[in-house]
Parts: sequence; structure tokens; C-alpha cells
Amino acid sequence: MANTKVYLLDGGTLVLDGFHIWWNKGPGGEVRFPVYSILVEHDEGRFLFDTGYDLAHVQRVLPFEKPQQTENQTIPGALKLLGLEPRDIDVVFNSHFHFDHVGGNKFFPGARKVCHKAEIEQAADPAPFEVLGYSDLTFSAEAAAARGMSDQLVDGQTEANTRFETVEGDVELAKGVKVIFTPGHAIGNYSLLVELANRSPILFTIDAAYTRRSLDESINAGFHIDPIAGVASMKRLKTVAEETGAELMFSHDADSFEHYRTGVNAYS
Repeated sequence: MANTKVYLLDGGTLVLDGFHIWWNKGPGGEVRFPVYSILVEHDEGRFLFDTGYDLAHVQRVLPFEKPQQTENQTIPGALKLLGLEPRDIDVVFNSHFHFDHVGGNKFFPGARKVCHKAEIEQAADPAPFEVLGYSDLTFSAEAAAARGMSDQLVDGQTEANTRFETVEGDVELAKGVKVIFTPGHAIGNYSLLVELANRSPILFTIDAAYTRRSLDESINAGFHIDPIAGVASMKRLKTVAEETGAELMFSHDADSFEHYRTGVNAYS
């Protein structure tokens, strides 16, 4: 923990209507929001939490989300800013498998990959209202085959090098690096708590709460599998933050993101 550093890898932006960000609350109208991944440099290895979205996929399948992403905001580009390459990442942990969290998985055939036990099955057979969320299947040859979408896979992807270790419940992946099970947005959704030597812990809500307002008012995002579980997860995150003194950081909050350190500027 003494040497742990956290980097936020800016992955560009997307657009949703306000009624999708703050389900049944709004206000409506276009809202442009950030997407980012989290790199934890730790004595036990480099852990990458989520891998952002693939620009070509979103332009093709979800163009209404109006993606904006530079080369430096792709996963290889963001790592290059830190002097790293995809092969330098030891573990990729996907909080869930929605398209804006898995788009860069294809760059990590050699990394150990971890997810919740239920997520691959859900991505392979999503509910009708989840199809767009689980539309990028390049993270898993197994899920792509189950959906008849193996044509999405890039050269060299196989079931072997896209295989995941699965977990359930809360798990400490390394000393002071804990994933917290927060279902609702997705069936296997996780949030992330990281302890640091020189400051308070950081609790990344990830998609359990898109924005600070979402958490304050217990507002689910429009994309969800179980809104009741989602509200319970938000209540739990508030409790964890109170018990640990953690600073909360939100996945898709443009106002908050303006004040986050990104790129080479680490939290430690």
C-alpha cells in the first residue's frame, strides 16, 4: 500500500439524454459525460479496472451517443502517456461488461482477467433491454460465440486468451485494493475501494452511481437490470464511505471529472 498509485485514464466522452443518466428524474436533454479507466500500480502488480469504449464500435452501433475520443484517449494511447504498453498490465478487472467498460480488453491477451461470476452469462444472453449495453463482445470469445457475433473478434483472440477468472461478493484483489459488489446497474456490477499511503482512500462508485447527484438522491441510471438492487447498492456505498473516510469518485459525472487528476497525475 505504501507504494500504491492510482491513475485515471481519460477515455473520451459520450452523450446521453438526462433522463437516461437520472432515470425518471431528468432534466432531459443531451448531457456529455466522461468515460475513464482506473490503473492501480501496486507492489503486487498493475491492475487495470475497465478499459473504456471502442470508438469504431460506438460510431457503428450507438452513434446517438456521439462519441468523442482522441488517440491519447484510447487505452493504448493513455498507457503510452505513462510510458507503458498493454503488455505491462498484469490484471484486467471488468466492473461489468457494458460496452463503455470493455472496449479495450482486446489489447490484453496476456493479462489475467477477472469479473463477477454472472457477467459472462449475462453478456451471452442479455435481457432485451440490455442488448445495446452488451453490444461490444470483443472482451470474450465465449460470449461472442453464444451471440453469433464472433465476427467482432480481432485477429488472435481465442477462448483461451479471453478467459476470465470469476469472483462473487466483495474481494480483496491485493492489499488495500478491494472490489465491492454493487449489483443493480448490471447483474455483476462492482465498485472499487483503494487505500493509499498519503491520503484518504478512494471509493470509485463506477456505474453503481453515475454522478454525485445520483448517489445523493438514490437515482439509478436508465440502463439497469434491477433498480431496487441499485438503490440498495447506493446506500451501501454511502455506508462504506462513512466507515472508511473514503473520497467518492463517480464514473460519468462531468462536473466532478473536471477536478479529478488524469493522465500522468497520480493519486498516492
